[in-house]
Amino acid sequence: MQQKADHRVPVLVVGGSLVGLSLSLFLGRLGVRHMLVERHSGTSVHPRGRGNNVRTMELFRVAGVEPDIKAAASLLADNHGILQTPSLAGDAGEWLFREIDPGGGLARFSPTGWCLCSQNDLEPVLVKGARALGGDLRYFHELESFEQDHEGVTGFVRDRDSDRLYTVRADYLVAADGPRSPVRGRLGIGHGGPGDLFANVSVTFRSKLLADAVGERRFICCYLTAPGADGALLPVDNEENWVFHAPWHPETGETLAEFTEERLQRHIRHAVGVPDLDVEITGKASWRAAERVAERYASDRVFLAGDSAHEMSPTGAFGSNTGIQDAHNLAWKLAAVLGGWAGPGLLETYDAERRPVAVATSARASARSVEHSHPGFAPAPGVGGGKRGGILDVVLAYRYPQGAVVGADPSQPVAPEGLRLTGEPGSRAPHMWLRRAGERLSTIDLYERSMVLLSDAGSSAGAAWHSAARRIADTDGVRLDTYRIGTGTDAELVCDAEGADWAAVHGTTADGAVLVRPDGFVAWRAAGAAADPEAELREVLATVLRRR
Repeated sequence: MQQKADHRVPVLVVGGSLVGLSLSLFLGRLGVRHMLVERHSGTSVHPRGRGNNVRTMELFRVAGVEPDIKAAASLLADNHGILQTPSLAGDAGEWLFREIDPGGGLARFSPTGWCLCSQNDLEPVLVKGARALGGDLRYFHELESFEQDHEGVTGFVRDRDSDRLYTVRADYLVAADGPRSPVRGRLGIGHGGPGDLFANVSVTFRSKLLADAVGERRFICCYLTAPGADGALLPVDNEENWVFHAPWHPETGETLAEFTEERLQRHIRHAVGVPDLDVEITGKASWRAAERVAERYASDRVFLAGDSAHEMSPTGAFGSNTGIQDAHNLAWKLAAVLGGWAGPGLLETYDAERRPVAVATSARASARSVEHSHPGFAPAPGVGGGKRGGILDVVLAYRYPQGAVVGADPSQPVAPEGLRLTGEPGSRAPHMWLRRAGERLSTIDLYERSMVLLSDAGSSAGAAWHSAARRIADTDGVRLDTYRIGTGTDAELVCDAEGADWAAVHGTTADGAVLVRPDGFVAWRAAGAAADPEAELREVLATVLRRR
């Protein structure tokens, strides 16, 4: 029986940082009413978590906020690469990598690219976007406890300004409340993985002279390796605002109180190699890097996302990106179940899909820290010993061997070796440029609010797939859009490049079809015509959406 409550929403989101705000944005785009509560009084004021990878930017592109994010990130638009050097005095050192996308090859795979936007600049963009869609975002409100039953979840929330306690009744609760997640703790969900890796003290400071020492080296991050003064330097505006990460060793008894302003100033001057550098400390925050993944991502009607579900080494910015992609995976599934066009069992695939991705990605993040000799990180044997090399296989080509897919190969690794985006079930659908009524768009832009069936405009079998999908959408209550690609009057979409073959790009034939989920992952594909396309497609949708 539903309990009487002060507020009633389909989804209650706990935590208003990057992951919670992204979930709010995605839910808003899908028309799902929700409330978000965040115990802090506002968005982040510390410039951190700046690396937004290409997959995350695809999601923000489809959600309509990519232009605003790029505007917020304009000060660092020309910063690329990671430099490692004993100091900034002179020209010593080497680039661990010079360009994020050397040669512009990423354009073959995606309509967008990486974006360097610090958390304190990104969060206000997400707040604006979420509120414009009707999101009820409540800062300085804290979830004190919750109860769940077979019909929903009741949250007990305190308005920290008035000290008033009120209740929120929701169908589902999503915890994006950080690595020390009180929600996860109340659920009794444990962790797996190596645990704590290293700790740093992050310092914001102003220096007008540091830009002269940096010169024309427009890096994302610079690892400074002077003995006794190592650390990581990050620009905020390339002029006078900077961040420095100093190693902290609590395992030896070192306390945060020992990081006085005078000590930090000396450390930064030594690390940079400029003894008389002007250093005005403006802020200080400690953080610990860890490699952990929750044993499960759900307990009945409560779900974990972001740092509450996984912690990763910061090298490569994998953690925040993985969390935002958690939110995107969960958002469409909540929308489908709440909208009645998927069965509740669809939500069980959230853990099956996202937890293996976190395991693979967290291992890759630790390996990246080893490769880059991250200041303060002295890995224990076996930590960071995973596969090295490029990161796009983890960023863009990860796959779901099991979950809401039909025809995926469960023996395939979650993070394959090499960048293969050729339409296999369980992988992110390929990008190619199309035209619709004269407008240029990517295939990626088609996927957000519904299942999408792609078929060929010049094939009778393609016409049969298209007609079958139209009938199912009209009669079965499934949100399903269908597009015929090719030339002629029946084509809704035309390939932008001359000679481009959409079917070959997607690993099928002109007689086949490809079914893509709202999150842009391939749910199923047919290699050719079917004797009864409507029956086959209906069976696939029933399996993917757990409609049985």
